[in-house]
Amino acid sequence: MNTEHPDVEYAIRFIQNELAGLYPAREVRGFTEIIFGHLLNYSKTDLLIHNDTKLSNSAFLQIEKIVGQLRKHKPIQYILGEAWFYGLRLEVTPDVLIPRQETEELVKWVIEEAGGRPVTVLDIGTGSGCIAIALAFNLLFSDVTAVDISAGALAVAIRNAKSAGTDIRFIKEDIFIPAIVNSNKYDIIVSNPPYVTESEKMLIDKNVLHYEPVEALFVPDSRPLVYYEAIAELAGKCLAENGRLYLEINEGKYTEVEELLRRHMFREIEIRKDINGKYRMARAIA
Repeated sequence: MNTEHPDVEYAIRFIQNELAGLYPAREVRGFTEIIFGHLLNYSKTDLLIHNDTKLSNSAFLQIEKIVGQLRKHKPIQYILGEAWFYGLRLEVTPDVLIPRQETEELVKWVIEEAGGRPVTVLDIGTGSGCIAIALAFNLLFSDVTAVDISAGALAVAIRNAKSAGTDIRFIKEDIFIPAIVNSNKYDIIVSNPPYVTESEKMLIDKNVLHYEPVEALFVPDSRPLVYYEAIAELAGKCLAENGRLYLEINEGKYTEVEELLRRHMFREIEIRKDINGKYRMARAIA
């Protein structure tokens, strides 16, 4: 075959061969779909019916560069500079965590229980803005505020909110010494805070450990619930009557999170499993 003008089928085989043994076959198929979706706006069906379509040299060169970075275990979302979350295309940079499926499940829970009514929302540790933006996009006429301590993360979140056409108030604030957000009342407070303990680092994939912001991931073994304590304290002051607190949690700490919420006088506490059967979400009412 003349590889100066490779076709789609050749490029697919190239991706598979280069990444074989480094990633599971299913994940390689996912990379292939993402790459062609990003470069050529191809769907899964397009990959099948257009597999003999010739690629430009520049397109194949881009594929080679992407695969080269994947071989170094760089997350594909950082390579492409984007990720999908709750049907929205978001910019991602190494300043923010890559949005994940379990967080989409948390957002879905919030939206379902809001019942379509306008609400006031506070998103703590917004990162890319994925939670705040998805809620603002789906809960029409709601008032959404999002905070983060990272100026880099807030810059990404602000760009994402603008691209999604959402109006969100972003605030740079340390949740351990909140000065602005605790002067308001909210119907909903939601957070996906750092919750991976230092001792769990050895269980983390190298693409996460080497590329994603550690300050958004890890907590000390001696204080694994340090963020939940701060959030629960703030929520106790700032949630409106019957306001709801939603949290993404460490699957191994769900009983401790439930106990913490009870100590802070929350009621109707519910711990939910994610699609993988892991206890990853909590909801409590003030």
